[in-house]
Amino acid sequence: MIVGAAVIEIHVHESQSLKAKRGVVRSIAGRLRNRFNVSVSEVGGQGTWQRAVIGLSMTGCDEIPLRRALEKAVRSVDAMHLAEVLGSEIEMVRLPISETRLPAGEFDEAGDQEDDLPWARDLGERGMEEGE
Repeated sequence: MIVGAAVIEIHVHESQSLKAKRGVVRSIAGRLRNRFNVSVSEVGGQGTWQRAVIGLSMTGCDEIPLRRALEKAVRSVDAMHLAEVLGSEIEMVRLPISETRLPAGEFDEAGDQEDDLPWARDLGERGMEEGE
């Protein structure tokens, strides 16, 4: 699994209050959620009248389309002309989920296909120790 995250720093020139800035940020966030299906939140600049930092995140299984979608979302903020984009950054994080599975048709003793997930290792042994 890959998690893509982007941060966009914006400057809202016309804003003269926190309420006005929040309105612009809410508008940008709503458009991004609807158009790109991303999670959006104001992650910085909450106490300033004209500056905001907006965080975006998406998950997927392939890095290239994920990065392209986030880049397109960042460009669209500038194209909205609601605020000036001062800077942006995109990062990808690969989470360590093993893709090894039992061959089709093979199951473990419980009748399930085993997943070799990092948090599931030795779960049975720990469960027995806690239950004793």
